[in-house]
Amino acid sequence: MNNQINDNVVERILFSEETEEEGFITIPFQVEDENPNKSENLEALPILPARNTVLFPGIVMPITVGRKKSIKLVKKAYKGDKLIGVITQHNPDAEDTAFDEIYKVGTLAQIMKIFTLPDGNLNIIIQGKKRIEVQEFLSDEPYITAKVKTLTENFPAKTNKQGKALMASVKDSASKIMQLNPEIPQDAKGVIDNIDNLSFLTHFLCSNLNVESTKKQKMLETNDASERVTLLLEYMNEEIQHLQIKQEINSKVHSDIDQQQRDYFLRQQIKIIQDELNGGHESNEMELDTLHKKAQTKKWSEKLAKHCQKEISKIAKMNPASAEYPVALNYVEFLLDLPWEEYTKDNHDLKNAKKILDKDHYGLEKVKERIIEYLAVLKLKNNLKSPILCLYGPPGVGKTSLGKSIAKALNRNYVRMALGGVNDEAEIRGHRKTYVGAMAGKILQNIKKAQSSNPVFILDEIDKVSSDLRGDPASALLEVLDPEQNNSFGDNYLDMDYDLSQVLFIATANSLDSIHPALRDRMEIIEITGYTQEEKLQIAKKHLIPEQRTEHGLQAKDIRFDDASIVKIIADYTRESGVRNLKRKIGAVCRKIAKAVASQETHAKFIAEKEIPKLLGSEIFDKEIAENENHIGVVTGLAWTQVGGEILFIEASLSKGKGRLTLSGQLGDVMKESAQTALSYLRSIAENLGIEYQKFEEYDLHVHVPAGAVPKDGPSAGITMLTALASVFTNKKVKSHVAMTGEITLRGRVLPVGGIKEKILSAKRAGIKEIILCEKNKRDIEEIDQNYIKDIVFHFVKNAEDVLKLVFVD
Repeated sequence: MNNQINDNVVERILFSEETEEEGFITIPFQVEDENPNKSENLEALPILPARNTVLFPGIVMPITVGRKKSIKLVKKAYKGDKLIGVITQHNPDAEDTAFDEIYKVGTLAQIMKIFTLPDGNLNIIIQGKKRIEVQEFLSDEPYITAKVKTLTENFPAKTNKQGKALMASVKDSASKIMQLNPEIPQDAKGVIDNIDNLSFLTHFLCSNLNVESTKKQKMLETNDASERVTLLLEYMNEEIQHLQIKQEINSKVHSDIDQQQRDYFLRQQIKIIQDELNGGHESNEMELDTLHKKAQTKKWSEKLAKHCQKEISKIAKMNPASAEYPVALNYVEFLLDLPWEEYTKDNHDLKNAKKILDKDHYGLEKVKERIIEYLAVLKLKNNLKSPILCLYGPPGVGKTSLGKSIAKALNRNYVRMALGGVNDEAEIRGHRKTYVGAMAGKILQNIKKAQSSNPVFILDEIDKVSSDLRGDPASALLEVLDPEQNNSFGDNYLDMDYDLSQVLFIATANSLDSIHPALRDRMEIIEITGYTQEEKLQIAKKHLIPEQRTEHGLQAKDIRFDDASIVKIIADYTRESGVRNLKRKIGAVCRKIAKAVASQETHAKFIAEKEIPKLLGSEIFDKEIAENENHIGVVTGLAWTQVGGEILFIEASLSKGKGRLTLSGQLGDVMKESAQTALSYLRSIAENLGIEYQKFEEYDLHVHVPAGAVPKDGPSAGITMLTALASVFTNKKVKSHVAMTGEITLRGRVLPVGGIKEKILSAKRAGIKEIILCEKNKRDIEEIDQNYIKDIVFHFVKNAEDVLKLVFVD
């Protein structure tokens, strides 16, 4: 080819659509060097630093010039001999290049044409002449100049065997690259075949090879031509391997796309048929695609995966306008939303669990100890095949919040199901899919809400479950709470077994009488008896007051409670086992203070006992106080109620009559029987006490328990009734500071009763100094904090005669 380039050729180069990523492509104008083996020195050659571009001898390429120094260099050189040195810089992002930031080997180039762009930059066409090496950098102003020498070329001759072999290898590798890379123009192969100069072919391929500029610079710096060709072949083979791998990947992707296109084509046909049949209803294709993708990424067994795919296939064949379609779609979506094999990792740190329980709940030591034991077994055994816990106690004692604390300690998700008022078995087991509006049971719905298959599951108010003509939900709960069965819980809607064995079920109840016997047998009952006044005081100080202060926007400096004021709220304004009403009353006080703070009114920042009636009004409840004087026929008893212990006065009186017995005070049957038993026993020992037998026939006996509007029942008033009767028949006064509780038999034996802790603490608050109990109740005393009862004297008795020896004034 001619080594002259006319303007038309230049325009074709500059405006060619065959551009590389940066907008240019090197053009193969074969220019033979007249003296390839001759080296010469060039003095003060202008050096043009190039970014990401390596120019090779014989190659014509366009370059955009934008730096001020480079523009000056090009314009001056173009007016002179048009020769410049083009050398690549190390860092392509550097704007101002120093001597040490450009390579030492570059190419001598001739500027063929200059074009000025609208933004002021220059576009130049240059032609590589010879390789050059910098001997010395002379200056960098107004542009870089250097003393260079041209480097010789020693390519093998065309007729040389080595030259022929190298030429054939290079063309063969180039041919493979063109076959593998569809982006290379088809006529490029003809261009390469027409090149018969090994030097130009090597430089042309070096320039156009898709490798980093550092590798191109390495080839340019290789002085031995054979080594340069060998290095080129090495890089070309790497490119061939990359292209082959890319082709394999594209082939696989293409086959997948072909399969997808086939599926799409078939679905489109089904859509057209469905549109014809359904009158133009839109297809459910998008919904099905979403379900398929979700099913493929779901973590579950192969059996479940097949079942789900089968259900999705059924949906694909359904008419979207049919009534069965939404039912089937809802079923599959529920199937996919359940966390089949998704579990959270348990935290088995028992010290941390105890710390959390102590922080969240004051008191309840036996309950917390049992929970820690439960978690210890879970840690060692790593399964939950043990009785289900049932927290039993009055409202407001913290049963549900204990479940939250257990979930926090175990690092499990928490979910709660309220069973109060549930009277339909389908609420537990779900409805069959054949029914209109069918849905899964509350058990699986809450498992879905928990997002894991091992949450802490609170079955709240299990004693409130009722049954009617729609089934017995309590019986349905038997399978849920049986560790031997719940690993394959069957929900009517799901129609597949679900594993509930890793769920930690905790039930709560206020009463045990209404729980199904078989259901109660599956649970371990943990009784929470309620809080004492002392425990309520600590709970208020540590939990309730800080919580209510925060909820009402107050700071610690705005309100402080005295211990006496808290005790007054507990004793006179609340009557409960728990602390729910106490929380409300503290909140009422905080609201009064918040109003004063917001209105900038003067208020008491320290809440003393005398301030409570001003803030909460008059006392709601009256507490019984021990009598200061000794009376005949008036005895102090101890009673247990759902809101704690209380003292109870039993009064007896005699009047002329015919020996009739009258009982009043709204007594229950058991309490009436206790009075009759006490009277019968008193008759049997009348001679020992010095009572004339005729007195029982000539006098009517009236026994009354004050607060007649309050129902009272239980056997624990037996010895109290006996003492009151003995007092009026012997005309002896009873010690006012003595209280008692215990059941009596016809033989005079004293039997143990329950609720000892609450009864004793109420007696202490009422000012009682001595308490009479059955000897077997001694074990209950040992469980009470001794600081609470250190001022009380206890008398433990076996029979009623021992009681009568202790109660009368000498």
